[in-house]
Formats: sequence, structure tokens, C-alpha cells
Amino acid sequence: MDAAPAPHRESRGKGLQPRTLEVLEDVGGTERALAIGTTRLPFRKYFDGAHVNDTDPFADALPTPDAPYERGVLIGQWQVEQILRERLAEFGVHVQLGTEVVEFEQDTDGVTAVLADGERVRAGYLVGCDGGRSRMRKSMGVRFDGTTEETQSMVVGDVEAEGLGRDVWHQWFTSDGGGVALCPMPGTDSFQLQASPELDASGEPLPPSLESFQRIFDRYARVPGVTLTNPTWLSVWRVNVRMVDRMRVGRVLLAGDAAHVHPIAGGLGMNTGIQDAYNLGWKLALTATGQAGPGLLDTYEEERLPVAAWTLGISSDLYAQVLERVKEPGTGIEAAAPPPMGTGYPWSSLAGPAGPAGGSVDDPAVLRPGDRAPDAPCLDASGHPVRLFEVYADPRFTLLGFGAEVADAVDKSAVEHDGLLQGFTVDNDLRDHEGHARRAYGITGPALVLIRPDNHVALFTRDPAEVTAYLTRIVTITPKE
Repeated sequence: MDAAPAPHRESRGKGLQPRTLEVLEDVGGTERALAIGTTRLPFRKYFDGAHVNDTDPFADALPTPDAPYERGVLIGQWQVEQILRERLAEFGVHVQLGTEVVEFEQDTDGVTAVLADGERVRAGYLVGCDGGRSRMRKSMGVRFDGTTEETQSMVVGDVEAEGLGRDVWHQWFTSDGGGVALCPMPGTDSFQLQASPELDASGEPLPPSLESFQRIFDRYARVPGVTLTNPTWLSVWRVNVRMVDRMRVGRVLLAGDAAHVHPIAGGLGMNTGIQDAYNLGWKLALTATGQAGPGLLDTYEEERLPVAAWTLGISSDLYAQVLERVKEPGTGIEAAAPPPMGTGYPWSSLAGPAGPAGGSVDDPAVLRPGDRAPDAPCLDASGHPVRLFEVYADPRFTLLGFGAEVADAVDKSAVEHDGLLQGFTVDNDLRDHEGHARRAYGITGPALVLIRPDNHVALFTRDPAEVTAYLTRIVTITPKE
């Protein structure tokens, strides 16, 4: 359900990171995102009106067999949402627009949501994804700890800019600390504008408007003949650094900005929200269908709350770095180059045994249970190319068996846990013809590797009984006291 009467067309969060592209590939959205967006857009920096340089901070990034997306994609948030709505529609699911949940009641069996028109809707669980001002969060009674810096703000919006080239991300900064940036949004005629706010006579920020945007542009860019037109989004962004103390109260959960807000530096906002949903989705699906015990939902908060805390910390640090670095000619937004995210949950109670193939948990270079599962090019039984990510694009757990010695165990486990597990023997069902899979997973002998539905390593072992024990725990896991 979405309270908005129609889908918005605002650029908002405008970048998908490599890990988020992997997430979207798993649900069938990455190819569409790459077709709409762009992965290569040079940054053009100006200082006090003069062109200083053009840079591509990701010029040296190359795909690898275990990580196929070497750089993110520039794409408007509204376009990402449209891709996901279209994908849902292919499964016969449609987002109900103009439908606002104003309150809810929960009991031991489910949740009753009360809509703005008085209608009552009954469901097993409710997930609040209703943004930084979340009504659901307030109704849950959870804390939203942190700070809001009213004095640190920025105006943002979508405008057309007649006379300005669309082949670079323009970034103008000045020696007095001000600046404006215009980023061409793929698939549109618009630029996303980000700028220091215009101040009134008393030093207070003026509300965003097309006229104010033009004055800001003229002041900082100093480019005659460029006219800003057709504003389709005008907004103000303030520095909020806040997160909840809990992401779940009974059968009601929070995801995205409803649970955490932070500086825009690094472009982590939309990505973090998507990865929240990815982590929660498979757990909610297994729990709601009775394939997992209700305690599995406890691991959502266990895994994602530390990620939220990390996101607040790193984005705040990056924002501070940008404010300092843009005072130097030739430095722009790349001072907040996005850090790797979505690399895993090695602290999680769902991180099973490491076994002989897992290596030392003290060595960050060694793949551990809880880590992101790498990709690798293989061949299927017919000799056709297939990637591990394609194999993992399934709502079930995946058991990879390396070596003929474990082939029978893989087949037996798939039968015993039908509906919860799919199994593949490497060099039988899959051929690791170039050795990339073994290298990526650190395999040197017979091994079983269990992969979660969200493509994280569950466990390494040579003992099929440990696979059974792990899956049995998933089925029977009870809530924490």
C-alpha cells in the first residue's frame, strides 16, 4: 500500500551500488536498471567559475568473476520504483495507491491495519516503509535516537537546464564555501540540482523555488545563457542522523528511512532501504508460509540494526569530508566515494559452522559464514554458460557440493528438505570449468556450502548432518524471550 495517489517522478536517491545491483538481479530488475541508467558519467569540477578538471572516480574499476558489477548505476529513484512495480505486476501483484494506514492493532495471530477511509485490513504481519516521518514508527513506540542539524541544509530538485551539456555531472564550488551541482538524470530531460540554500536578509534559508534555483545557479556557476525551467521537484534536505532502537515490535517491522536516516554522502540511502527489504523478504516469506519458525524474524533486527549504525557513522564522516574537500579546487562529490556495502553478517546467529573450507574468522580476506556469497561463471550439465548468481535466483536455500564425494549427500538433502532447499553438485550439475567457484569460496577439497535465499553464506562443512541441523533450526527457530 502507498499513501500517495500516484507514483512520484522525483529523482531523490539517484544511484544503485554494485551490491544493490546484485540484489536486484536476484529479483529480475538489474537488466532493466542498466538499460535505463548510466554507469559512466564523468565529474566536471569548476572553482570560482573556472573549469578545473574532469574526472571519473571509477575509471579503473573492472568486473571480476566473483563480482560482476564493478560500478554503480546512475538512475532516478522513481525509475527504480517503477521497475519494481512492473516486476511485481508480472507476478500478479499491484501496489495499491492512495491507501494510507493510519493505525494498527496486533495480537498473537496477526495485525489489523486501519486505513484512512476507515477500512480494516487483516494480515499476518505489517512492515512500515513510510519514510523518515514514519507514522508506523511513532505508533510502535520505538525510539528514534540521533540529531537534526537545522542549520545544515541544502536545496534539491529536478529542473531542466537549457544550454547545459548532459554528458557530465557539473559541480561548481567557490572559495567562500558555496556551491551548486547539476547531474543529468538518464532517461529524462532533467538535471538533479543540489545547492547551498539562498539566504534572506536575516540569514535564514529561503524556501526552494525555480526563481531561487536560478539565482543560486547564476551566483555559483557564473555561466551566462543557461536558463533553468520546468521544475518537477523542489525540496529542502537537512542533516538528520537518526535510527531506531528496535526494528520489530511483535508482528510489526520497519525498513528503510522509517528505521534510519542519515547524510546523503556516499549515496547509501536508497541502497540501504533496498537491502533492508531483501534481508527481511525471505525471512518473512518463510515465516508467513510456515516453512520457518517465528524466531527467524528476530534475525532481521539482529543483522540490519548494526548495518544502520554503520551507515549513520560512515555517511556522517563522508559528509564532513566533502564539506572540507570542496574548498580545494578540483575536488568534488567524489570525496564521498561510496564505500562497499552489503558484504555480510558474520556476527549473525544465522552464521553457521565454518568447517574445513571456511578458514579463520579472524582473517577478513577469507570467506566466512554470514558473508556475501560470490558469483562465478560455470557451465550447466548441457555445457551452456551459467553464473552462480543465476543459480541462486531462487527463493530457496542452495546447497553447493564440491567434489564427487558429496554428490549423494547433496541429492539426499534436496529430497529431505524439498521446498526449502535446492542442491547442485559442482562438476556434475555445474562445471567449474575455469576454477573460479573454488577460488571464490576457498575450496580445496570436498565441501558442502549452504547459501541463504538472500545470497549470503550460511555454512561451510563436509558433514551433511550439519546441513540438516541448520535447516531444522530454521524450521523450528523460536522467538527470543
